[in-house]
Amino acid sequence: MPVVVTAPSASTPWADPDALLRQDPEMAEVVLGEAHRQSDSLQLIAAENFTSPAVLAALGSPLANKYAEGYPGARHHGGCELVDAAERIAVGRAQTLFGAEHANVQPHSGSSAVLAAYAALLRPGDTVLAMGLPYGGHLTHGAPVNFSGRWFDFVGYGVDAGTGLIDYAQVRRLARAHRPKAIVCGSISYPRHIDYEAFRVIADGVGAYLIADAAHPIGLVAGGAAPNPVPYADIVCATTHKVLRGPRGGMILCGAEYAERVDRAVFPFTQGGAQMHTIAAKAVGFGEAATPGFTAYAHQVVANARVLADALAAEGLRITTDGTDTHLITADPAPLGVDGRTARGRLAAAGIVLDTCALPYTEGRGIRLGTAATTTQGMREAEMTRIAALFASALREDAEGARGARAEVRELVRRFPPYGTVS
Repeated sequence: MPVVVTAPSASTPWADPDALLRQDPEMAEVVLGEAHRQSDSLQLIAAENFTSPAVLAALGSPLANKYAEGYPGARHHGGCELVDAAERIAVGRAQTLFGAEHANVQPHSGSSAVLAAYAALLRPGDTVLAMGLPYGGHLTHGAPVNFSGRWFDFVGYGVDAGTGLIDYAQVRRLARAHRPKAIVCGSISYPRHIDYEAFRVIADGVGAYLIADAAHPIGLVAGGAAPNPVPYADIVCATTHKVLRGPRGGMILCGAEYAERVDRAVFPFTQGGAQMHTIAAKAVGFGEAATPGFTAYAHQVVANARVLADALAAEGLRITTDGTDTHLITADPAPLGVDGRTARGRLAAAGIVLDTCALPYTEGRGIRLGTAATTTQGMREAEMTRIAALFASALREDAEGARGARAEVRELVRRFPPYGTVS
């Protein structure tokens, strides 16, 4: 019998915005406080974005109640017919969106996706070549405190000291010297496009697997604003938030020859039951990313980032690689007399939220920011120029400049609220 779907009514608990307030005022205060914080300050963290109300609705749906270990048609629990449909929709949309023969949408995070990729292709003790942490590598690229650094023998490649760009000649030399089982291409703070074809040639030259960690650029890939790693990498790991604008989570894309190994690496090797409400929200996000509106959004994200990078340089910050191809900007505020941590604190006081990051070949830390969230809010090039001016005001040592910047930030974000007015 087909399921009759009707619009949520006021009596549907998961559609009632006041349910949390009535049941748990203490937690409601936290949730509403966070909503206010997001609406009252500039969100420039490169790994964050604002999901759509439809994505949030799926996240808060009754699918959160369903236990569903396994895969569609082969679950370890009964009553999975509808969540099977949700996962099949998510998988099909991901395959179409990225041109992948296979997609696994169950990883709980980007790190979970990378762990599963390693589990599918490697064994403990294998050598892996990846971007070194001082140059923008992720924790899962061999950090000693991470499972990757404990289980595998990582060799780090870097960037050119003069340009800040990946030194592909160095990658080739290291690959030939160490003969890694896998090469990982990807970064948390590299603002330029990665040459996946060059990495493929290097990997083939030493008989290595190629794993692309595309957590940051995958949303730009969906919108046609960045190169697609799928045709070149054996396995692509990604997140579904960031520029992609879906729920917090991960996914894996690969060819048919690795499908079974990837699926078994996710479940049962590294994870248990799938989070079906999140998978449904991923499907919603994939559907949104397949629209012309998202394509325009992705290109606007890049246009905004380029304008913001140029404007910050004009204000005196040193922009690594002299610009950006993506949503992401890394900069050294030292020319303004502050280090990255001090800059982050002063900017936070002015309502400008961002991260610090490693700066290659320096002792200090820089700042990392992105334009995904502000672009979702509707900001364009003119607002990016204004944001750069607010940076300069906030980084001045006098209290008057900081107070003025805070007031202007409030005025700006009130003109571009993420979800309307939050009381």
